[in-house]
Amino acid sequence: MRLFHPLSAAIGLRYTGAKRRNHFISFISLVSMLGIALGVAALIIVISVMNGFERELRARILGMVSHATITQPGASLDNWQRVADAALQNPEVIGAAPYIEREGMLQSRRISGVMIRGVVPQLEGGVSEVTEKMQHGSFDSLVSGEYRIVLGSELAYLLGVRVGDYVTLMAPQMRATPVGVIPQMRRFEVSGIFEVGMFEYDRGFAFVHIEDAARLFREGNGVSGVRLKLTDMFKAWRVATDVGTMLGEEYRVSDWTQQNVNFFRAVKTEKFVMFIILSLIVAVAAFNLVSTLVMVVTDKQADIAILRTLGASPRLVMGIFIIQGLTAGVIGTLMGLAGGVAIAENIHIIVPFLERTFGFEAMPGDIYYINQLPSELRYPDVARIGVLSIVFSALATLYPSWRAARTQPAQALRYE
Repeated sequence: MRLFHPLSAAIGLRYTGAKRRNHFISFISLVSMLGIALGVAALIIVISVMNGFERELRARILGMVSHATITQPGASLDNWQRVADAALQNPEVIGAAPYIEREGMLQSRRISGVMIRGVVPQLEGGVSEVTEKMQHGSFDSLVSGEYRIVLGSELAYLLGVRVGDYVTLMAPQMRATPVGVIPQMRRFEVSGIFEVGMFEYDRGFAFVHIEDAARLFREGNGVSGVRLKLTDMFKAWRVATDVGTMLGEEYRVSDWTQQNVNFFRAVKTEKFVMFIILSLIVAVAAFNLVSTLVMVVTDKQADIAILRTLGASPRLVMGIFIIQGLTAGVIGTLMGLAGGVAIAENIHIIVPFLERTFGFEAMPGDIYYINQLPSELRYPDVARIGVLSIVFSALATLYPSWRAARTQPAQALRYE
């Protein structure tokens, strides 16, 4: 006889919806369903938030870090135009721009360390998004010989400067003067302020024209490297390998995954660990069905005995309680899926409302990379979580159902 006989399904569904004499069993059954719903909803919300973090971090990092970078180990890149033209021959490469990157110190009302990046303003927009993130001023204001600088918003706030103010840039290179050896210094006019939304970059980066950077850092005609933009950033490793093979061994081509490999590996590991931990919460909630079904089986001893007397097989009895437990698990799972999806899709509304209501800041920008809580709902994740919850619920029904199937009619009816 089949385990899930139509009679098993009919009786199991009737038991699920029937009012019980023992209200405590009804209460425990409701708690089990709510526990599954909360566990599933929490898992969906947390995984969606972590997906959102991964997406936002990738987008904001790639707003400053190129898809791929060509450098010459141990030396400056003197023939950057030829290298850029060669890289652009690859159909996957759609942008190339040279850069000079050095550490320095900026001084105004305060002093701060900063990473100075010399760029060609007309080419930079083809390899990064910083030109689209300008809050004040213009990125095109960087003109060779004018000694202008574009600062991150947090850096400008720290230095206490606005567009039109001046800052002093001190380079680590030294120069001899009649009074001794002093750092290379130059006064720059603040011509723009950008904000990419990532504290590390808004606080620690500044842009100048590449020729001004070359004069300040005494680079001559050399540059630090050439930055590339690709049609598909997820093909970066393959394209970087192809470009590196074409250019030869004297050049090194690295992609964004190599430059940030530990960071993204940590995010991926953290997401996997959180999935495991929250899956255990769903498992605990699902296995509350064990206690519920054990009490139901005890409460229905007489009914089980009558069914057995009428010829019901142990398989049919077992199927009744598996159906009952699965029904509770499916209802709880569907409630959790609906609640989790609704919250994950509207978390950009819910979190600001809670912040305004209770007067707190969920994501302080000086502590976290991102100053708002992102969310990206991926329906394959929702499907996996739903299947996982139902599997846990099914496993939780096995022992109580097996106990029900072993009920002896004579012993159950002895005191009826």
